[in-house]
Amino acid sequence: MLDDAWLWVAVEWSPPAYVEFYAPDGFDTLTTVALLVAALVKVALLWLILRAPAPGPLDRRAKALRRLLYLAVAYTLVLWYPIALLPDAVDAALQLALWAAIDILYLLVIRWRSRMLRAAAGAMFAVGLAGMAGELLDELDLAELGSGGIVALGLMLAGVAATIITIVGQRRDGRWSRGTQVAGWLSVSVYALVIPLDILLGWISSGSLAILVMMDAVGLINLVWLAATARELPTEDRPADLPPARRRVTRVAVAAVAVLPIIALIHPEQTPHLTYTGWSMDCYDRPSFGDLKPAERDAAFLCRARSTDGGVPPMFPDSLSDQQILASGRALCRTKDREEQEAILTRAGSARPAWGADPWDLVYVCPEIVGATHPELLRSATETKAANTAYIAEKNAQCRDPWPRTKGVVQATANYFLFADGDHGYLVHDPEAEVTEEASEQAIDKMYDDGTLIGVTRTSVLIGHVEDVIDLCLTVKAFRTAPPQRTAGWQQVNEVPIVSRSGRLTVPEMDGGDVGAGAPMPNLAIAGKGRYRLRIYVRVGDAGEEHLVVVFPGASRKRFTLKP
Repeated sequence: MLDDAWLWVAVEWSPPAYVEFYAPDGFDTLTTVALLVAALVKVALLWLILRAPAPGPLDRRAKALRRLLYLAVAYTLVLWYPIALLPDAVDAALQLALWAAIDILYLLVIRWRSRMLRAAAGAMFAVGLAGMAGELLDELDLAELGSGGIVALGLMLAGVAATIITIVGQRRDGRWSRGTQVAGWLSVSVYALVIPLDILLGWISSGSLAILVMMDAVGLINLVWLAATARELPTEDRPADLPPARRRVTRVAVAAVAVLPIIALIHPEQTPHLTYTGWSMDCYDRPSFGDLKPAERDAAFLCRARSTDGGVPPMFPDSLSDQQILASGRALCRTKDREEQEAILTRAGSARPAWGADPWDLVYVCPEIVGATHPELLRSATETKAANTAYIAEKNAQCRDPWPRTKGVVQATANYFLFADGDHGYLVHDPEAEVTEEASEQAIDKMYDDGTLIGVTRTSVLIGHVEDVIDLCLTVKAFRTAPPQRTAGWQQVNEVPIVSRSGRLTVPEMDGGDVGAGAPMPNLAIAGKGRYRLRIYVRVGDAGEEHLVVVFPGASRKRFTLKP
């Protein structure tokens, strides 16, 4: 094992510990012969790599390119081992920085004599650098630019294409010898052997280490080409242009070499492409339709189609791609009823097809259809706010003070907006006092048991509505003493006790929500903390349901029905 380790270190230039990994039982005859042959090949190739640079002046760019190429050669020969002791992300970053600089200098130093050839070289360099950037992102556990065997093959072909175009550029430049160009073509041939040799290694087990040794040896040919490129960089006069016919042939060949690797990167979508899921951070902010650019509307619909807010299943399953969901969404826009929507959602595999699709979701994929029947859905947030403000002002203007000649110390009249479903009414309460859930339930039960639609706790009074309405006109007034009862014209009049512990009694306001008073409500506890009486007047007329709430200090704890 000691002899094997010595031979391995001498030929492969890697630590003897690798011997235990590759050949724990020692080298067989074929591997030993391969190592001896590889030693001779490497000696010959190293002689070519270590030849002195050609004499002659260099400009700044050519000098930088020569140094970076020699650095790339040294990196592959010896520097890889100390760098391997660093994190993999550092290695990937150094490789990316080195080759980005080399590729840029290739474009600037080589006399391509063709814009098309230079552009093709730049495109292939960019693809190769994108692959290296993807490796760096992978090492940093960030989003990769691409993954999978097809992408890896495409990147390898792009690397081969970049080498071919560079060799063509060297030939057209005229400053590099035929030997350097031959080394470049041989390095391309080595790349071409990688795939069949990988397949061969998968078929055989014996002799595989010998093949690896020989592949490692012939891999130095690429370093021979890089070193020769660096060595033959003197500044010379620009050679004459190629004949037009040869330029056309070159352009066709370059176009083919540039396009074929890019085509290899394109592959069919085998798994759903999910731009947004229900958990995507970009889906938490849901702007109005009018605030989105046309290009952003599809993404907004995808967020809603995959949303699981409230624990409900999404409209479409994650097994569908973005394109399939968008196509199904546009089909939903053209349906005439819920049955057609249910059929589309069933075919798409939805977990809730019977729910259909709502217009406020579909507006993002078919605004011209939804907007015809729901124009309010096309508004921006600013437009919606302005429209809501105007609507509230209009509703408030429709409400009148039922006691215009009896002025309270404080008073207000406004439209009160109720919950559309399952609403019990509105509160007059001390907002600083806490009411237990049990007390609230007892108050709700009481308001229906006695038929007054009034539920009382110590610090709050819940007042129901007579008609099935979504809003009503509410007037509140506070007096220092009890005003006249004046029950004429009212259908119900009740009086109940209430306590203010904080010195406040008020009615909830909308304050940007959907429920509450449409205008500011005053503090009705005008005498501060203490006991008050609350008198509620209710009637329903042509203008809808109307309530008057009168508050004044009073110590009585009794409830009175002044008019049933």
